[in-house]
Amino acid sequence: MARDWDKAYEVDETPWDKGYAAPPLMKFLKEHSLQGRALVPGCGTGHDVRLLAKHGVQVTGLDIAPGALRKAAAFAPVGGESYVLGDFLNPEAGLSGSFDWVVEHTCLCAIEPSQREAYLSSLNKVLKRGGQFLAVFFREVSNYDGDGPPHPISGEEIHALFHDDFELVESYTPRETYPSRPVGCEEVCWMRKRGA
Repeated sequence: MARDWDKAYEVDETPWDKGYAAPPLMKFLKEHSLQGRALVPGCGTGHDVRLLAKHGVQVTGLDIAPGALRKAAAFAPVGGESYVLGDFLNPEAGLSGSFDWVVEHTCLCAIEPSQREAYLSSLNKVLKRGGQFLAVFFREVSNYDGDGPPHPISGEEIHALFHDDFELVESYTPRETYPSRPVGCEEVCWMRKRGA
C-alpha cells in the first residue's frame, strides 16, 4: 500500500528527515560547482534545496506532500530556492526541459521499484539536452525484506536503468554519511544525459 506522505509530515513521522542536508551532497558541493537550474524531486522539508541555494544554485524543490512544503517554506530563504507541489512521476508540462541538473537523494528509494521506469521517463523530460543527474542512491537498506520504502537499488540495477539514456561521469561510495547510515550503504552517481 502506498504511503500517505502528507500525513507523515502532519504527524512528524519522518525518520528520513535528519534535520540537515545529505552529507554526500555537502562533500560534492565543496569540490564541484553546479551551474544553471536544478530540481530536487521529493525534496521534503528542503534541506538539500537550501544547501544548493547556499552554493548559488537556482534550485526548485518538488514534493507531492503539501505538509512537507509548508515546513520547507517556514525556513528563511537562503538564496535562489523555490518550492513546487507536484508528482515527479507525472511532472507538470512547465517543468519539461527546464533543468540543467536533477539532484536525487531520497525520491527513487521512496517509490515502488515497479515505478523506476516512470522515474527515468520523468528525469528525461525535465532535464535539458546534456543535463546532469547527481544521485545519492541507497545501495543497501538494513533488514530489507522487499517491503519499503526505502527500497535499495543495486549497482546492476542502476546500470540497467540509466545506461541507455545517461553516461556515467563518476561514481563512488561516500565516506560522509548520516550517523544512522553505515559507510557502504550509499553510492554517489554523477551522470550526464546522452545526446548533448
